[in-house]
Amino acid sequence: MVGRTVGYEFLREQLNLSAFPCARPARIASVTKVIQGPDSLEIPASVAPASQIPLDHVLFALKHEGINLQVLAQALPRIPAAQIMEAFRSSPASKYIRITAYLWEQFCGTEMAGIPAAIGPYVDLFDGSRYITGQRTRNTKWRVDFNGLGNIRYCPTVERTNIISELLEKNTLQRAQEFISGLDLELLDRTMSWSYLSETESSFAIERENPSPSKAVAFTELLKQARDTTPITEEYLVQLQNMTVTNPMDHDMQFRHRVNWLRGPGRGVLGITYVPPTPDLIPEIMDSVMDLLNHPPINVSPIIIGALASFAFVFAHPFMDGNGRLSRFIFHKAVCKSKILSQGLVLPISIAMKRNESNYLQALKSFSVPARRLWDISMIDDENFDLKFKGESSIYRYWDATQCVEFGLKMAQQALELDLYNETSYLKKYNTIYDKINSEIDINNNDLSLMVRLCLQNDGLVSLSQRKKFLANGYKEETIKMVESIATSALNGGATTL
Repeated sequence: MVGRTVGYEFLREQLNLSAFPCARPARIASVTKVIQGPDSLEIPASVAPASQIPLDHVLFALKHEGINLQVLAQALPRIPAAQIMEAFRSSPASKYIRITAYLWEQFCGTEMAGIPAAIGPYVDLFDGSRYITGQRTRNTKWRVDFNGLGNIRYCPTVERTNIISELLEKNTLQRAQEFISGLDLELLDRTMSWSYLSETESSFAIERENPSPSKAVAFTELLKQARDTTPITEEYLVQLQNMTVTNPMDHDMQFRHRVNWLRGPGRGVLGITYVPPTPDLIPEIMDSVMDLLNHPPINVSPIIIGALASFAFVFAHPFMDGNGRLSRFIFHKAVCKSKILSQGLVLPISIAMKRNESNYLQALKSFSVPARRLWDISMIDDENFDLKFKGESSIYRYWDATQCVEFGLKMAQQALELDLYNETSYLKKYNTIYDKINSEIDINNNDLSLMVRLCLQNDGLVSLSQRKKFLANGYKEETIKMVESIATSALNGGATTL
């Protein structure tokens, strides 16, 4: 008996579900109380369901493991309504049987009739102490409030981990706003220009692409639209896709109506790393993602909404091209909609994402790898494949976004504390050194700008190779040394600190 799985993992195995394996499966262990281990939930035999009846394991899982809608969406339709009705009649006040009955009706698309009224206080589907929750939608029949991040047809889950709680306490957006509010107009303008340019370059760099000037300009213009108040619709996203994809042959007129896939460096079938949902699922999934962006829960951090919607978009892959860059735009759109950041600032999260590229890939893989296993793929030729989905649509509707949201929060924090702070510090020092030298020495503006940048990059000194070039162009050694002296003094002084 020790080691036997119970709860969600039992349901997945016993009913042969296509739901992803549980990250921390519940197992019977030689313990006296329920213990959360690093890789499993250890359960005393006295607490575990004694039977092999699926309903018993559903009720156990709801009590001890929380909410796994991906498993429940597949398992509950396999449980006869009569079993659930009998259990409800025995305990009409039990929140776990009421949640079970509520979800059974939602996933089966039919109602149970001829039963007594539910009693007891209303209960949230998601425990707010364990999950990030959204706005409530009340079901009076079962006295259950749906409070997920989405709706009952599409609902990613985000656990309230210690990492997420700590990052939320840092209040990154408010600190960013307070920071830029303290900048003078000239420095603010230069900071804004840097943030748009850096976000553009890094977003392309993530995709291993060196953008042409026209592509860079197109994406910068796209970023500037993050602050407009246009509702996000299919038509709006199509316009943005056409802006960010410069080749007219790759412009889409609507969400895709074809199956597509993502390819890695491998050959043939092994090169296909992810297959997004089939086209028939795209309208409902994208309606839910767009609704989350247009009507975000007021009690949820915009960074969480941005991270969640960004990953949801890239997993849905609604277009044939341009999904990656658009997903990162959506992050900014969610943040800008909150209006916490004023004056046009965008946090350069793509710089942080590029710096943490392996962690970004791991966040993507948290969903893409198990989803890929549910596709049978055979090769027709180098460019064509036969793809057959052997899972259920619930894997694309209900997924664990915890790792993705943790990553998004970390990147926002780094974008502020490493990139924005450091760049603004650099610009302040640049201005201080430039103005000081310009007031004392008559130097061509372009040469002076280059000298200042060289000094900032080299601890106040002009490199030997550049020094030779300045000397060859007629500058005296004394002039270069004076520039270095002023730069070194500014770098070592306290006048330019944040």
